[in-house]
Amino acid sequence: MSFFEFLKKRGFIYQSTDDRNIAEILEGNAVFYAGFDPTADSLHTGHLLPIMLMRQMQRKGHTPIVLIGGATALIGDPSGKKEARPIISAEKVSENAEIIKKQLSKFIDSSDGKAVFLNNFDWLAEMKMIDYLRNLGSKFSVNKMLSAESVRQRLDEGISYLEFSYSILQAYDFLHLNNKYNCSIQIGGQDQWGNIVAGSDLVRRFNATQVYGITVPLLLSSSGEKFGKTAGAAVWLSPEKTPPFDYYQFWRNTPDSDCGRMLRLFTELPDCEIESLEKLQPPLINRAKEILAFECAKAVHGEKNASESFMAASSKFGSADPKNEIQTSSSIKKFSSANPQPALLPSAEISENPGEENVWIVRIFTESGLCSSNSEARRLIKGGGAYLNGEKIFNPEMVIPAEEIRQNSTMISAGKKNLKRIVFKK
Repeated sequence: MSFFEFLKKRGFIYQSTDDRNIAEILEGNAVFYAGFDPTADSLHTGHLLPIMLMRQMQRKGHTPIVLIGGATALIGDPSGKKEARPIISAEKVSENAEIIKKQLSKFIDSSDGKAVFLNNFDWLAEMKMIDYLRNLGSKFSVNKMLSAESVRQRLDEGISYLEFSYSILQAYDFLHLNNKYNCSIQIGGQDQWGNIVAGSDLVRRFNATQVYGITVPLLLSSSGEKFGKTAGAAVWLSPEKTPPFDYYQFWRNTPDSDCGRMLRLFTELPDCEIESLEKLQPPLINRAKEILAFECAKAVHGEKNASESFMAASSKFGSADPKNEIQTSSSIKKFSSANPQPALLPSAEISENPGEENVWIVRIFTESGLCSSNSEARRLIKGGGAYLNGEKIFNPEMVIPAEEIRQNSTMISAGKKNLKRIVFKK
């Protein structure tokens, strides 16, 4: 099969501007780009799909341009937003850009000119207003821009010219990269289709050449929930925001029915191996999910953190394949799950009050961050969703001896797998 067909089979392609010509280009050597606006101090799992597509294309021999949107982050992309994004200071955007560049460098190999890392602030910040209006604004139809989904869904609520101009600036990025690097393909999320089409149209108008766009799908779980969140919160690539063990557990908790799809998208295991893994029946399908979680954690946090997370989870919940009988090319097979390592489990600090001999269980759940309030903790416990040292508890008035916490022997969880080891603040 062609490389483009391979990408379709793995699930990366939602739509493209020209399947036939893109397939032909991808059989040669192409320069392509994807952009990431540094609107936060970390990427999250919702950003991973275009990143994994970039990795696949780089492995095939194509050259990625990793574009950090230091300028466009100052504007704010209205795509998928019901209201304007908060305006971020230039200093904060600059700080975020450096962090995100480091995160992306874990996925994209820039050695020996294999990739280019750029920041669009370097050219957009120099643009003069008259040049912007005459050279770019004259090429855009307001009627067409108003028909874009990102704009149309905001017309009732209102959209500022600041956000309205976002697609023009992103389009100019494509033109700049085509001029300077001969970039011919832009990839982005499903919600970026309008911006990508605007960019390819601008390049055609200026350079009389055809460039192309690819979007990756918006991922939904089998239950219809948006991928990349757990308990309503984003799963971050930063170890400070989402610890490696929690990141591992996010992937380990993938529903059985989604496991094969996630292996195709977020790992580089061969198709034949994934086909074998997704055919495993419960409880052996859990081994496929261990492999998925390990590979995903390794890509973000390194093999050491991935192996420690795997062994810590296995020590608490057991391993699906303790004898390594299921064949895999994953390096998870190097690590034994037979040696308990509870100290590697994520810890949560709570305050130690002077003279306190017993600690209220509700306070533990609230201060640990597993619950947002005492009332939520009470409901969790009464509803049978709270666990203490692996045992379900129902009494919200129970207390835990402070000495047990000092001995690091207190484990709590909301559900069986959202686990924390409780320690006192030092």
